[in-house]
Amino acid sequence: MTEVYATAQQMLADLAAKRISACELLELHVARNAALHGKLNAVVASDLDRARRDAGTLDDARTKGTALGALAGLPMTIKDGFDVEGLPATSGFPPFAARDKNCADAELVARARAAGAVVWGKTNVPLFLSDFQSYNAIYGTTNNPYDVTRVPGGSSGGAAAALAAGITPLEIGSDIGGSLRHPANFCGICSLKPTWGVLPMRGHVPPPPGMDAEVDLGVAGPMARHADDLKLLWGVLRGREASPTQPVKDARIAVWDDEPLFPLAAEVKAGVARASDALGRQGARVEAIKAPVDALEMIEAYLRLLAPIVTIGLPDHARAHMNSQREADLKAVAAGAGPWSEQFYRLAATGRDDEIAAATTARQALKDRMTEFFKDYDAILMPISPGPAFRHDHSEPFNARTLEVDGKTVPYITMLGWIALATALHLPALAVAAGRTKSGLPVGVQIVGPWNGEDRLFDFARAIERELGGFSAPPL
Repeated sequence: MTEVYATAQQMLADLAAKRISACELLELHVARNAALHGKLNAVVASDLDRARRDAGTLDDARTKGTALGALAGLPMTIKDGFDVEGLPATSGFPPFAARDKNCADAELVARARAAGAVVWGKTNVPLFLSDFQSYNAIYGTTNNPYDVTRVPGGSSGGAAAALAAGITPLEIGSDIGGSLRHPANFCGICSLKPTWGVLPMRGHVPPPPGMDAEVDLGVAGPMARHADDLKLLWGVLRGREASPTQPVKDARIAVWDDEPLFPLAAEVKAGVARASDALGRQGARVEAIKAPVDALEMIEAYLRLLAPIVTIGLPDHARAHMNSQREADLKAVAAGAGPWSEQFYRLAATGRDDEIAAATTARQALKDRMTEFFKDYDAILMPISPGPAFRHDHSEPFNARTLEVDGKTVPYITMLGWIALATALHLPALAVAAGRTKSGLPVGVQIVGPWNGEDRLFDFARAIERELGGFSAPPL
């Protein structure tokens, strides 16, 4: 009998062999969510009537021998930053909770549905998808399945928690500040942040509903428990199958896990070492490097480009609220110590056209350096977050929060450090599990590749999974 921790590909095989029906598989996951909702609060809205009709239609079509799509009968939840027919995105913003239910699927949701996915629920996010944890005034707080006192990450936190808990086999998330990678790291799953602009963002909120715009830095991408399942969904979302699997023997892998500007816990660094050793055992040529670009130049460009995006297209009252909170945040940060506090205070208040233009020019120079870098290396193996999943912290202002990294207090905003290379420079990055801490919390790594180099990243992720075991379920 199919069980909730089967791979997506095994579920599809069971559906094709009629060992389980789409209706039965849907109910299996709905029941799983019902059993865990009070503990996790990962799925926050659903349309089961529509989902049951869709599953029944697919079962009928299969019985008749009709050709079906690549995801036919597979149940899916969707991050609440994407519009779904009957379930418009709220992005954790209370005024959006009253949106008209009559909305179209976001483009990527439509692609998954066209491939036969049975979309049945929405997963939780932070306000405006702008936090490293997932809580909001509409739906409350989502917990980490490995330790409910800790966060699942953000902003795709509900998605990652649902995957780790066996509530869904596949998800679609988005990322502008690590929102695909931090949740994957904290919940022991896989995610892919593609090259910027490869996948359409139409129907994603933000920007606000009705504003169809490709926002700089922001991308959407697949999430799954296993690299092969991630590759399957990537092919569906992109509209063509990924390249066949290739061996990693003689691949050139740079390892970057030492940067004074970016804090890093010893147990996270140990995860990078495990992944590095795993690739080496598979025949890759692994080499430790210093930063591939100047980290401070990169962060300066990233923060200058990121700051104005936070309020793009918001209603006046929402923009005023966010700007007011930012001023309070910056004053709090200014009282802190260290280069992160100073840099964020100085840069995040900017956003004038001339400063954005200067940041764009600086970024292009950094991208040019990476073009040269990837002539010598196939990928970079890196940490994702400064530490494993941290405890819930809803204190305000946002940027006055801190993290504990090996007994040292560091600014909350340092969560942007290790993820900045791929985001600021529009590079693809695949997050994959790399074991656990001594206390049982997941630790992941990211594999960053050249522009449009996503397919090769799956080979490296599979090699790491093969050696280290990949996803392991939480003790729920």
